[in-house]
Amino acid sequence: MSVRALPPSLWADTAPPAPPTPTLTESRKADVLIVGGGFTGLSAALHLAEAGVQACVLEAHEPGWGASGRNGGQVNPSLKHDPDELVQLYGHARAEPLIDAVSRSADLVFDLIARHHIDCQPVRKGWIQAAYAQKDVAALHARAEQWAKRGVSTQQLDHAAVSARLGTEAFAGGWLDGRAGGIQPLAYTRGLVRAAQAAGAAVHGGTEVTALERRGTHWHASTSTGASVTAEQVLIATNGYTGALWPKLSSTVLAANSFIVATEPLKGAAADAILPGGETASTSQRLLLYFRKDAQGRLLMGGRGHFADPAGPADFAHLERSLELLFPQLGPLRYEYRWAGRIAVTRDFMPHVHTPAPGVTVALGYNGRGIALATSMGKHVAARLVDAGAGFPYPVTPITPIPLHGLQRFYVAGGVAWYSLLDRLA
Repeated sequence: MSVRALPPSLWADTAPPAPPTPTLTESRKADVLIVGGGFTGLSAALHLAEAGVQACVLEAHEPGWGASGRNGGQVNPSLKHDPDELVQLYGHARAEPLIDAVSRSADLVFDLIARHHIDCQPVRKGWIQAAYAQKDVAALHARAEQWAKRGVSTQQLDHAAVSARLGTEAFAGGWLDGRAGGIQPLAYTRGLVRAAQAAGAAVHGGTEVTALERRGTHWHASTSTGASVTAEQVLIATNGYTGALWPKLSSTVLAANSFIVATEPLKGAAADAILPGGETASTSQRLLLYFRKDAQGRLLMGGRGHFADPAGPADFAHLERSLELLFPQLGPLRYEYRWAGRIAVTRDFMPHVHTPAPGVTVALGYNGRGIALATSMGKHVAARLVDAGAGFPYPVTPITPIPLHGLQRFYVAGGVAWYSLLDRLA
């Protein structure tokens, strides 16, 4: 597998330079081998190193090459399921630690940014989820109530309030989650690399793990460079870019594309009236749209795209049309950037943790909420690897392939078409 350059994007053009992450050229030993240099793997490496554990991260390309460096930059501490749903699914004893970990996940991100002086343009002004139809507003207000009962700062927004905050009359209402915010995600990823390295972790880019083999009490990892790593524990954290390294793992998630566009920096009263408070936003549709401003005043819009990677500007037309329909006062818009990245969608819309063999942990499947959830997952997996008896808030499940996963291209295409139809009917 050849090392590919970081795909062009707004984040690639505006992030601080990447710290050195040289390829692995000599075989070595580690306490924990981490496969994947995204949010999960880097957070785990940082927290392991701070606990005195020797961690080694191997990334096939460069840290942040996958969705960690290509997402929309929204830090949302939530799951697809509301707190009351989680209690119904898992019972109070199992659900409450999970809810607490999720709720604190944005705190963790912004605390790491502050503690390690990560230059990633953090803004923590909350996240607005908005509904087009009045009949859907009650569900969002109920969601706000559930989190408010758990001490979260929330606001229920009617049409006037959501219009003032978003700068568009398109929505009937919504809610504000005060825990959330926005960052430059590739800059955050590179900041995690620096922090992990400073704590003592080794991070190697351009080094694909090609095979894992159990040898006695240790795992032996062969790599694309010819060098190897021997470790007592292995964490596989490859998310939407999971391949064939572990049997059947890639068939437990759908690797769906998320497409994003960014305008040129906007100026003037009309632009200033859009998200004037600095919040991030998304819609409550099944095929949601998410939007925000960056530090230079660009307006970003993201959403689902087709399964294939984009081939040109025409593949982003649906996002540009949506943005211009939401904010007609801006007039014709010029777009500086268009890019995409793959997220890992699970069948139950929950993050997945597996322990398929002694000394092997797998963590993936954040369903588009990877900045907060994956950072949290990395911390909690690290604590579990340090102390197997430590409380662990995320469910641990067997590897269970999605039926007929080989048809995932058609799953994704069919799901997009079906949800689009339901959204139109609604």
